[in-house]
Amino acid sequence: MKRTLIVKQKFSSAHFLEYYEGKCEKMHGHTFEIEVHFKGEKLDRSGIAIDFTKLKIFLKEILPDHKVLNEIYDFSPSAENLSEYFFKKIKEKYPVIKVIVWESENAAASYEE
Repeated sequence: MKRTLIVKQKFSSAHFLEYYEGKCEKMHGHTFEIEVHFKGEKLDRSGIAIDFTKLKIFLKEILPDHKVLNEIYDFSPSAENLSEYFFKKIKEKYPVIKVIVWESENAAASYEE
């Protein structure tokens, strides 16, 4: 039996896209939303695979809320690169399946291995 747990968390940050020609080459901000899919294997006695509260706390710790992304990462902070970065960071602690970074309600990028 397969189980997938899904947690979403919003964070607000500014960035600009290097080597890009267009309006996104200038500093601008988003209220990003990260959507993380976790593998839920065995359930504990209470019927929980991974505690949602622990997952949300962990995400808040690693998300760059109210930061300039270009100042903290050594890569161009596109949604594509952010989804890969967060996937690898989350994988260090939890059984992640997929990470989706939404930069608007209509545009997102995902990463999975």
